[in-house]
Amino acid sequence: MAHFNASISSTVTAPNKSRLRGVVFDMDGTLTIPVIDFAAMYKAVLGEEEYKIIRSKNSSGIDILHHIETFSPDQQTKAYQIIADFERQGLDRLQIMPGAKELCGHLDSKQIRRGLITRNVKEAVDLFHLRFGITFFPALSREFRPYKPDPAPLLHICSTWDIHPNEVMMVGDSLKDDIACGSRAGAYTCLLDETGRYTSADFAAVDHKPDFKVSSLGEVYALLDTNFELNP
Repeated sequence: MAHFNASISSTVTAPNKSRLRGVVFDMDGTLTIPVIDFAAMYKAVLGEEEYKIIRSKNSSGIDILHHIETFSPDQQTKAYQIIADFERQGLDRLQIMPGAKELCGHLDSKQIRRGLITRNVKEAVDLFHLRFGITFFPALSREFRPYKPDPAPLLHICSTWDIHPNEVMMVGDSLKDDIACGSRAGAYTCLLDETGRYTSADFAAVDHKPDFKVSSLGEVYALLDTNFELNP
């Protein structure tokens, strides 16, 4: 795999093209435009003070789903309801990310499989499929355990496809969830960083670094064609 550094972009050329047979996408912030105020949601679940304490200890972000698992059953029920309310509001404003349809069409033309892994609920995935007319299979929502960054969801998709992970790429906007999941599974990884929010310090602080970094889904075209043999 190509080794990542702070300057890597979609223009990097691999010395030898590797075979790629499938691409797995994150949904929120990757295939869809972010609309949920995650900070407000975390504060509603944790409370203002606990949120500040946990945030100060985790500069890379709060893994709210794993944190909720430490709650009592009653607290978990309440927490998941709060999250569901925020997500339901987000569904009303669901928008597809620019370039997503075109990229999926390109993959279809090459007969490259498309999968999806999200920590959102199945209802959100179903709505995405219905509203935008693009279907991913398998499409794993947070009902599938364990969640990202565990590699299990991606390994499950590879097993379903009967494809080795080193013939698959994981594309997502989260270093700690998407990139870690893909790297741990043995897949290629591509970080979508539209706004340049990740700094060199962020990359230095994580164990799993992306093989590629792009600022838009449109850049993935050149990345795939330059670095891979697209074989079904």
